[in-house]
Amino acid sequence: MRRLNFLAAAGVAFMATCGTGIAQTYPSRPITLIVPFPAGGGVDAIARIVAEKLASGLRQQVIIDNRGGVAGVIGMRVAAKAAPDGYTIVMSHTGITAINPTLYVNPGYDPRRDFAPIGLIATTPIVLMVNTAFPVHTVADLIAMARREPGKLNIGTPPPGTGSFLSAELFKASAGIDFTIVTYKGTGPLTNDLLGGHVPIAFNVLAPAIGNLQAGNLRAIATAGPTRLSLMPDVPTIAESGLPGFEAVLHYGLMAPAGTPADIVTRLNDELRAAVNDPEVKARIFADGGDPLPSTPQEYAADIAQEEPKWSALIRKLGLRVE
Repeated sequence: MRRLNFLAAAGVAFMATCGTGIAQTYPSRPITLIVPFPAGGGVDAIARIVAEKLASGLRQQVIIDNRGGVAGVIGMRVAAKAAPDGYTIVMSHTGITAINPTLYVNPGYDPRRDFAPIGLIATTPIVLMVNTAFPVHTVADLIAMARREPGKLNIGTPPPGTGSFLSAELFKASAGIDFTIVTYKGTGPLTNDLLGGHVPIAFNVLAPAIGNLQAGNLRAIATAGPTRLSLMPDVPTIAESGLPGFEAVLHYGLMAPAGTPADIVTRLNDELRAAVNDPEVKARIFADGGDPLPSTPQEYAADIAQEEPKWSALIRKLGLRVE
């Protein structure tokens, strides 16, 4: 028994030494950052902002790998099966961690079991925006139009599972109206169709649309954050526009496959927080309509635990399930 205890202790010491050695030499080659959405969208924009600074801090290239499809499900499945060695990490957000696990019958991953949180990056509200030719200027206008022609109004969103899609469903329920939700593969294609007038109104994130909003090619009706955006102080919130308590914001972060050594997660978190606190990165996040939100891995885990019950309750209440 004494010999077994000695061998067990020696094994623990060896593993600890190996883990420390891995962390000291990490990273020794390029890192792949899986972005589970198409290039050009809001998630992709945030990923590219931080990837550049991470590469500088880690002194290794950070390669963006866009794996879009099924509201992030495809990319997350790939990331969940990746080697837990710190050389594959994944861009995540509220839709991926707090919505998909309940909305989809079989998402193929569990955000708490299959991943290790690295840290939060930013937060951004969902924005209700329209093509400038569309005769709606307020939330009240939109509700009145939907009531005149129930089910006939088309409103675009990214895929089911995204915060924007759930925001549209929440809006329907809160306002007691009906309209047709037209889903897109990502926020980039959605924004393009909104500009072209193929869909007149959308629940969208700001990043892919901010330039056209500022140029007057699109018009923001309201934001779904708890307060008005400093970037658009004249645009009211949905809550103050007749739907009290309405709130829908997205939190972006980085995760690693479960089993990634704690020392590597800590190293990645250190570099991520440094990146998010960098004045240049902050300015770029602000310019895209977001707010920097640096955190520890533990704080990100707590954020997931807090957001998931809120969105899953809404999904169950509305009876939303996707095969």
